[in-house]
Amino acid sequence: MSTDIKLSEKINSFLPKLDERLGRMYLASEALSLGRGGKQRIAKLAKVSRTRIDRGIADIFESTNEEIGIRKSGGGRKKKTEELADLLPTLEVMVNAHTRGDPMNPLLWTSKSLRHIEKALKEKGFEVSYVTIGELLKSLGYSLQANRKTDEGSTIEDRNEQFEHINACAISFMKEQCPVISVDCKKKELIGNFKNNGTEWEPQKNPTEVKVYDFIDKELGKAIPYGVYDIAKNEGWVNVGISSDTAEFAVNAIRTWWFEMGREQYTTTKKLLITADGGGSNSSRGKLWKTELQKLATEIGLEISVCHFPPGTSKWNKIEHRLFSFISKNWRAKPLTSIEVIVNLIANTTTEKGLKVKAKEDRKEYIKGIKITTQEMELVKIKRNDFRGEWNYTISP
Repeated sequence: MSTDIKLSEKINSFLPKLDERLGRMYLASEALSLGRGGKQRIAKLAKVSRTRIDRGIADIFESTNEEIGIRKSGGGRKKKTEELADLLPTLEVMVNAHTRGDPMNPLLWTSKSLRHIEKALKEKGFEVSYVTIGELLKSLGYSLQANRKTDEGSTIEDRNEQFEHINACAISFMKEQCPVISVDCKKKELIGNFKNNGTEWEPQKNPTEVKVYDFIDKELGKAIPYGVYDIAKNEGWVNVGISSDTAEFAVNAIRTWWFEMGREQYTTTKKLLITADGGGSNSSRGKLWKTELQKLATEIGLEISVCHFPPGTSKWNKIEHRLFSFISKNWRAKPLTSIEVIVNLIANTTTEKGLKVKAKEDRKEYIKGIKITTQEMELVKIKRNDFRGEWNYTISP
Protein backbone atom coordinates (compact mmCIF):
# COMPACT_ATOMS: atom_id res chain seq x y z
CA MET A 1 0.00 0.00 0.00
CA SER A 2 1.53 3.35 -1.04
CA THR A 3 2.28 6.20 1.34
CA ASP A 4 -0.39 8.39 -0.27
CA ILE A 5 -3.07 5.71 0.25
CA LYS A 6 -2.14 5.37 3.93
CA LEU A 7 -2.13 9.12 4.34
CA SER A 8 -5.49 9.40 2.60
CA GLU A 9 -7.01 6.79 4.93
CA LYS A 10 -5.59 8.65 7.93
CA ILE A 11 -7.08 11.93 6.78
CA ASN A 12 -10.46 10.37 6.05
CA SER A 13 -10.61 8.80 9.52
CA PHE A 14 -9.63 11.94 11.48
CA LEU A 15 -11.05 14.82 9.47
CA PRO A 16 -14.79 14.05 9.88
CA LYS A 17 -14.38 14.04 13.68
CA LEU A 18 -12.97 17.58 13.81
CA ASP A 19 -14.68 20.95 13.53
CA GLU A 20 -13.79 23.39 10.74
CA ARG A 21 -10.92 25.13 12.54
CA LEU A 22 -9.31 22.01 14.01
CA GLY A 23 -9.77 20.24 10.68
CA ARG A 24 -7.83 22.82 8.72
CA MET A 25 -5.18 22.95 11.44
CA TYR A 26 -4.81 19.17 11.23
CA LEU A 27 -4.42 19.32 7.44
CA ALA A 28 -1.93 22.16 7.82
CA SER A 29 0.17 20.14 10.28
CA GLU A 30 0.28 17.20 7.87
CA ALA A 31 1.31 19.55 5.05
CA LEU A 32 4.10 21.10 7.11
CA SER A 33 5.40 17.68 8.11
CA LEU A 34 5.79 16.74 4.44
CA GLY A 35 7.93 19.76 3.67
CA ARG A 36 8.19 21.10 0.13
CA GLY A 37 5.10 20.35 -1.92
CA GLY A 38 3.21 19.27 1.16
CA LYS A 39 0.34 21.72 0.79
CA GLN A 40 -0.41 20.66 -2.75
CA ARG A 41 -0.18 16.97 -1.84
CA ILE A 42 -2.48 17.23 1.18
CA ALA A 43 -4.96 19.43 -0.69
CA LYS A 44 -5.22 16.77 -3.39
CA LEU A 45 -5.60 13.86 -0.95
CA ALA A 46 -8.15 15.64 1.27
CA LYS A 47 -9.91 17.21 -1.74
CA VAL A 48 -9.73 20.70 -0.24
CA SER A 49 -8.35 24.02 -1.46
CA ARG A 50 -4.85 25.32 -0.82
CA THR A 51 -6.46 28.36 0.78
CA ARG A 52 -7.94 26.21 3.54
CA ILE A 53 -4.53 24.77 4.34
CA ASP A 54 -2.93 28.24 4.34
CA ARG A 55 -5.56 29.37 6.87
CA GLY A 56 -4.81 26.32 8.96
CA ILE A 57 -1.09 27.13 8.99
CA ALA A 58 -1.89 30.67 10.11
CA ASP A 59 -4.12 29.26 12.87
CA ILE A 60 -1.34 26.98 14.11
CA PHE A 61 1.18 29.76 14.32
CA GLU A 62 -1.25 32.10 16.09
CA SER A 63 -2.61 29.53 18.60
CA THR A 64 -1.44 28.49 22.05
CA ASN A 65 -1.73 25.08 23.66
CA GLU A 66 -4.68 26.21 25.77
CA GLU A 67 -6.59 27.35 22.67
CA ILE A 68 -5.98 24.04 20.96
CA GLY A 69 -6.93 22.19 24.13
CA ILE A 70 -4.38 19.40 23.88
CA ARG A 71 -2.93 19.44 27.39
CA LYS A 72 -2.63 21.81 30.29
CA SER A 73 0.30 24.15 30.33
CA GLY A 74 3.46 22.47 31.60
CA GLY A 75 2.33 18.89 30.96
CA GLY A 76 4.18 16.46 28.75
CA ARG A 77 6.67 17.06 25.97
CA LYS A 78 7.28 20.62 24.77
CA LYS A 79 4.91 21.33 21.90
CA LYS A 80 5.72 22.83 18.53
CA THR A 81 3.59 25.85 19.38
CA GLU A 82 5.80 26.51 22.42
CA GLU A 83 8.89 26.30 20.23
CA LEU A 84 7.24 28.73 17.84
CA ALA A 85 6.65 31.14 20.70
CA ASP A 86 10.44 31.66 20.77
CA LEU A 87 11.02 31.21 17.05
CA LEU A 88 8.53 33.76 15.70
CA PRO A 89 9.88 36.80 17.57
CA THR A 90 13.45 35.80 16.66
CA LEU A 91 12.52 35.42 13.00
CA GLU A 92 10.69 38.75 12.84
CA VAL A 93 13.52 40.65 14.56
CA MET A 94 16.03 39.03 12.23
CA VAL A 95 14.11 39.97 9.06
CA ASN A 96 13.23 43.48 10.25
CA ALA A 97 16.78 44.17 11.35
CA HIS A 98 17.94 43.32 7.84
CA THR A 99 15.54 45.92 6.49
CA ARG A 100 16.63 48.54 9.02
CA GLY A 101 20.32 47.91 8.37
CA ASP A 102 21.24 46.56 11.83
CA PRO A 103 25.08 46.23 11.62
CA MET A 104 25.01 43.20 13.94
CA ASN A 105 22.41 41.30 11.94
CA PRO A 106 23.81 38.19 10.20
CA LEU A 107 21.61 38.77 7.13
CA LEU A 108 22.79 42.32 6.46
CA TRP A 109 25.31 41.50 3.74
CA THR A 110 23.58 38.51 2.14
CA SER A 111 20.40 37.91 0.14
CA LYS A 112 17.42 37.54 2.44
CA SER A 113 16.57 34.16 0.92
CA LEU A 114 14.76 31.43 2.85
CA ARG A 115 17.86 29.25 2.90
CA HIS A 116 20.00 32.08 4.30
CA ILE A 117 17.36 32.69 6.98
CA GLU A 118 17.33 28.96 7.75
CA LYS A 119 21.11 29.02 8.22
CA ALA A 120 20.96 32.10 10.46
CA LEU A 121 18.24 30.53 12.63
CA LYS A 122 20.21 27.29 13.02
CA GLU A 123 23.13 29.34 14.33
CA LYS A 124 20.73 30.59 17.01
CA GLY A 125 19.64 27.04 17.91
CA PHE A 126 16.42 26.71 15.89
CA GLU A 127 16.04 23.61 13.73
CA VAL A 128 13.49 24.64 11.10
CA SER A 129 13.36 24.08 7.33
CA TYR A 130 13.28 26.87 4.77
CA VAL A 131 9.83 25.64 3.65
CA THR A 132 8.41 26.17 7.13
CA ILE A 133 10.17 29.54 7.35
CA GLY A 134 8.32 30.61 4.22
CA GLU A 135 5.00 29.67 5.78
CA LEU A 136 5.92 31.45 8.99
CA LEU A 137 6.78 34.64 7.13
CA LYS A 138 3.44 34.52 5.30
CA SER A 139 1.62 34.08 8.61
CA LEU A 140 3.45 37.18 9.92
CA GLY A 141 2.25 39.22 6.96
CA TYR A 142 5.41 39.11 4.83
CA SER A 143 5.55 38.59 1.06
CA LEU A 144 8.13 38.90 -1.71
CA GLN A 145 8.51 42.58 -2.60
CA ALA A 146 10.41 44.42 -5.32
CA ASN A 147 11.91 47.90 -5.03
CA ARG A 148 9.56 50.78 -5.79
CA LYS A 149 10.74 54.11 -7.19
CA THR A 150 9.26 56.75 -4.90
CA ASP A 151 12.22 58.73 -3.57
CA GLU A 152 12.66 61.77 -5.81
CA GLY A 153 15.38 63.28 -3.67
CA SER A 154 15.19 66.53 -1.75
CA THR A 155 12.10 68.70 -2.19
CA ILE A 156 12.57 71.45 -4.78
CA GLU A 157 11.31 74.88 -3.80
CA ASP A 158 8.31 76.00 -5.91
CA ARG A 159 8.01 72.54 -7.48
CA ASN A 160 4.21 72.37 -7.36
CA GLU A 161 3.91 76.03 -8.31
CA GLN A 162 6.02 75.36 -11.40
CA PHE A 163 3.74 72.48 -12.41
CA GLU A 164 0.76 74.81 -12.08
CA HIS A 165 2.56 77.49 -14.09
CA ILE A 166 3.37 75.04 -16.91
CA ASN A 167 -0.23 73.84 -16.98
CA ALA A 168 -1.62 77.38 -17.07
CA CYS A 169 0.74 78.41 -19.88
CA ALA A 170 -0.12 75.31 -21.94
CA ILE A 171 -3.87 75.89 -21.56
CA SER A 172 -3.50 79.55 -22.51
CA PHE A 173 -1.48 78.76 -25.65
CA MET A 174 -3.83 76.01 -26.78
CA LYS A 175 -6.88 78.26 -26.31
CA GLU A 176 -5.25 80.68 -28.75
CA GLN A 177 -4.59 77.80 -31.20
CA CYS A 178 -0.84 78.15 -30.68
CA PRO A 179 1.45 75.08 -30.64
CA VAL A 180 2.54 73.54 -27.35
CA ILE A 181 5.27 70.93 -27.70
CA SER A 182 6.98 68.63 -25.21
CA VAL A 183 10.61 67.82 -26.10
CA ASP A 184 13.25 65.41 -24.84
CA CYS A 185 15.98 63.02 -25.93
CA LYS A 186 15.10 59.32 -25.71
CA LYS A 187 17.62 56.80 -24.44
CA LYS A 188 20.50 56.21 -26.87
CA GLU A 189 20.27 52.85 -28.67
CA LEU A 190 23.03 50.63 -30.04
CA ILE A 191 22.73 50.11 -33.79
CA GLY A 192 23.34 46.51 -34.83
CA ASN A 193 22.17 42.97 -34.27
CA PHE A 194 21.85 43.36 -30.51
CA LYS A 195 19.25 42.07 -28.04
CA ASN A 196 16.29 44.39 -27.58
CA ASN A 197 14.19 43.98 -24.44
CA GLY A 198 10.68 42.52 -24.60
CA THR A 199 9.04 39.51 -26.23
CA GLU A 200 7.32 39.03 -29.56
CA TRP A 201 5.25 36.23 -31.11
CA GLU A 202 7.49 33.90 -33.13
CA PRO A 203 7.34 30.23 -34.18
CA GLN A 204 8.13 27.94 -31.24
CA LYS A 205 11.82 27.31 -30.56
CA ASN A 206 12.78 29.84 -33.22
CA PRO A 207 13.91 33.02 -31.42
CA THR A 208 15.68 35.79 -33.30
CA GLU A 209 19.40 35.23 -32.88
CA VAL A 210 21.44 38.25 -31.80
CA LYS A 211 24.96 38.94 -30.60
CA VAL A 212 25.91 37.63 -27.18
CA TYR A 213 27.76 40.79 -26.09
CA ASP A 214 26.51 44.36 -26.43
CA PHE A 215 29.78 45.94 -27.49
CA ILE A 216 29.24 49.01 -29.64
CA ASP A 217 29.80 48.55 -33.36
CA LYS A 218 32.25 51.36 -34.22
CA GLU A 219 31.00 51.54 -37.80
CA LEU A 220 27.29 51.68 -36.93
CA GLY A 221 27.56 53.55 -33.61
CA LYS A 222 24.53 54.64 -31.59
CA ALA A 223 21.16 56.14 -32.52
CA ILE A 224 20.09 59.28 -30.64
CA PRO A 225 16.32 59.85 -30.94
CA TYR A 226 15.26 63.40 -30.05
CA GLY A 227 11.49 63.76 -29.90
CA VAL A 228 9.00 66.59 -30.32
CA TYR A 229 5.44 65.86 -29.15
CA ASP A 230 2.52 68.13 -30.07
CA ILE A 231 0.31 67.90 -26.99
CA ALA A 232 -2.91 69.20 -28.60
CA LYS A 233 -2.62 67.27 -31.88
CA ASN A 234 -1.31 64.03 -30.29
CA GLU A 235 1.40 63.88 -32.94
CA GLY A 236 5.09 63.22 -32.63
CA TRP A 237 8.24 63.96 -34.55
CA VAL A 238 11.58 62.22 -33.93
CA ASN A 239 14.95 63.24 -35.30
CA VAL A 240 17.27 60.22 -35.15
CA GLY A 241 20.85 61.45 -34.88
CA ILE A 242 24.09 59.49 -34.95
CA SER A 243 26.49 62.13 -33.65
CA SER A 244 26.06 63.79 -30.23
CA ASP A 245 23.15 64.92 -28.08
CA THR A 246 23.92 68.64 -28.01
CA ALA A 247 21.74 71.74 -27.74
CA GLU A 248 22.32 72.38 -31.44
CA PHE A 249 20.99 68.89 -32.21
CA ALA A 250 17.97 69.43 -29.93
CA VAL A 251 17.00 72.76 -31.50
CA ASN A 252 17.51 71.35 -34.99
CA ALA A 253 14.96 68.62 -34.13
CA ILE A 254 12.46 71.37 -33.20
CA ARG A 255 13.33 73.23 -36.41
CA THR A 256 12.75 70.11 -38.52
CA TRP A 257 9.43 69.45 -36.76
CA TRP A 258 8.28 72.99 -37.57
CA PHE A 259 9.07 72.76 -41.26
CA GLU A 260 7.86 69.14 -41.65
CA MET A 261 4.71 69.27 -39.50
CA GLY A 262 4.08 72.36 -37.41
CA ARG A 263 4.06 75.07 -40.08
CA GLU A 264 1.22 73.44 -42.03
CA GLN A 265 -0.98 73.08 -38.93
CA TYR A 266 -0.35 76.45 -37.27
CA THR A 267 -0.43 78.86 -40.21
CA THR A 268 -1.48 81.93 -38.22
CA THR A 269 0.42 81.47 -34.97
CA LYS A 270 2.90 84.05 -33.76
CA LYS A 271 4.27 82.09 -30.82
CA LEU A 272 5.35 78.63 -29.68
CA LEU A 273 5.55 77.05 -26.19
CA ILE A 274 8.17 74.41 -25.39
CA THR A 275 8.03 72.28 -22.23
CA ALA A 276 11.32 70.56 -21.48
CA ASP A 277 13.36 68.92 -18.75
CA GLY A 278 15.75 71.10 -16.79
CA GLY A 279 18.87 69.17 -17.80
CA GLY A 280 20.52 67.50 -20.76
CA SER A 281 20.86 69.13 -24.17
CA ASN A 282 17.84 71.35 -23.40
CA SER A 283 19.12 72.41 -19.98
CA SER A 284 17.60 75.47 -18.34
CA ARG A 285 21.16 76.68 -17.67
CA GLY A 286 22.49 75.91 -21.15
CA LYS A 287 23.84 78.95 -23.00
CA LEU A 288 24.08 77.08 -26.31
CA TRP A 289 20.43 76.02 -25.93
CA LYS A 290 19.35 79.66 -25.65
CA THR A 291 21.53 80.94 -28.49
CA GLU A 292 20.27 78.19 -30.79
CA LEU A 293 16.67 79.01 -29.84
CA GLN A 294 17.41 82.63 -30.73
CA LYS A 295 18.53 81.53 -34.20
CA LEU A 296 15.36 79.43 -34.57
CA ALA A 297 13.05 82.22 -33.38
CA THR A 298 14.58 84.63 -35.91
CA GLU A 299 14.46 82.04 -38.69
CA ILE A 300 10.80 81.06 -38.31
CA GLY A 301 9.56 84.42 -37.00
CA LEU A 302 7.98 83.07 -33.83
CA GLU A 303 8.19 84.15 -30.22
CA ILE A 304 9.43 81.04 -28.41
CA SER A 305 8.45 80.56 -24.76
CA VAL A 306 10.09 77.83 -22.69
CA CYS A 307 8.95 76.20 -19.42
CA HIS A 308 11.37 73.77 -17.77
CA PHE A 309 10.33 71.06 -15.36
CA PRO A 310 11.97 71.26 -11.91
CA PRO A 311 14.99 68.99 -11.27
CA GLY A 312 14.10 65.35 -10.68
CA THR A 313 10.64 65.55 -12.28
CA SER A 314 11.34 64.51 -15.87
CA LYS A 315 8.78 61.70 -15.65
CA TRP A 316 6.04 64.35 -15.71
CA ASN A 317 7.12 65.49 -19.17
CA LYS A 318 4.29 64.34 -21.44
CA ILE A 319 6.56 63.12 -24.21
CA GLU A 320 7.79 60.33 -21.91
CA HIS A 321 4.46 58.54 -21.51
CA ARG A 322 2.62 59.75 -24.62
CA LEU A 323 5.32 59.09 -27.22
CA PHE A 324 8.51 57.41 -26.05
CA SER A 325 6.75 54.62 -24.12
CA PHE A 326 4.80 53.58 -27.24
CA ILE A 327 7.91 53.66 -29.42
CA SER A 328 9.59 51.26 -26.97
CA LYS A 329 6.58 48.94 -27.12
CA ASN A 330 6.54 49.01 -30.92
CA TRP A 331 10.16 47.95 -31.33
CA ARG A 332 10.31 45.46 -28.45
CA ALA A 333 12.26 42.28 -29.22
CA LYS A 334 13.32 43.70 -32.60
CA PRO A 335 17.07 44.16 -33.15
CA LEU A 336 17.78 47.74 -34.26
CA THR A 337 20.10 46.68 -37.06
CA SER A 338 20.33 50.00 -38.91
CA ILE A 339 19.32 53.64 -38.73
CA GLU A 340 16.70 52.95 -41.40
CA VAL A 341 15.12 50.20 -39.27
CA ILE A 342 14.97 52.55 -36.28
CA VAL A 343 13.35 55.34 -38.31
CA ASN A 344 10.75 52.97 -39.78
CA LEU A 345 9.87 51.44 -36.41
CA ILE A 346 9.41 54.89 -34.88
CA ALA A 347 7.35 56.16 -37.82
CA ASN A 348 5.01 53.15 -37.62
CA THR A 349 4.18 53.68 -33.96
CA THR A 350 0.45 54.21 -33.37
CA THR A 351 -2.04 53.96 -30.52
CA GLU A 352 -5.79 53.41 -30.20
CA LYS A 353 -6.10 57.09 -29.23
CA GLY A 354 -4.79 58.17 -32.63
CA LEU A 355 -1.12 58.89 -32.04
CA LYS A 356 0.72 59.69 -35.29
CA VAL A 357 4.50 59.77 -35.51
CA LYS A 358 6.93 60.86 -38.19
CA ALA A 359 10.67 60.30 -38.06
CA LYS A 360 13.77 61.25 -40.02
CA GLU A 361 17.44 60.49 -39.72
CA ASP A 362 19.81 63.34 -38.94
CA ARG A 363 23.33 62.55 -40.15
CA LYS A 364 24.80 65.95 -39.34
CA GLU A 365 27.87 65.97 -37.11
CA TYR A 366 27.28 67.94 -33.91
CA ILE A 367 30.33 69.18 -32.04
CA LYS A 368 30.51 68.81 -28.28
CA GLY A 369 31.86 71.47 -25.93
CA ILE A 370 30.97 74.62 -27.85
CA LYS A 371 31.52 77.63 -25.59
CA ILE A 372 29.22 80.65 -25.74
CA THR A 373 30.78 84.01 -24.92
CA THR A 374 29.22 86.78 -22.87
CA GLN A 375 28.93 88.88 -26.03
CA GLU A 376 26.97 86.13 -27.77
CA MET A 377 24.61 85.81 -24.82
CA GLU A 378 23.96 89.55 -24.85
CA LEU A 379 22.54 89.17 -28.36
CA VAL A 380 19.82 86.77 -27.13
CA LYS A 381 16.51 88.66 -26.85
CA ILE A 382 15.36 86.85 -23.74
CA LYS A 383 12.69 88.00 -21.32
CA ARG A 384 12.53 86.07 -18.06
CA ASN A 385 9.23 85.46 -16.29
CA ASP A 386 8.69 87.11 -12.91
CA PHE A 387 8.13 83.62 -11.46
CA ARG A 388 11.29 81.47 -11.52
CA GLY A 389 12.81 83.22 -14.50
CA GLU A 390 15.56 80.61 -14.73
CA TRP A 391 12.87 78.06 -15.64
CA ASN A 392 10.41 80.28 -17.54
CA TYR A 393 11.45 82.68 -20.28
CA THR A 394 10.59 83.91 -23.77
CA ILE A 395 12.98 84.46 -26.71
CA SER A 396 11.80 86.88 -29.41
CA PRO A 397 12.82 87.01 -33.09
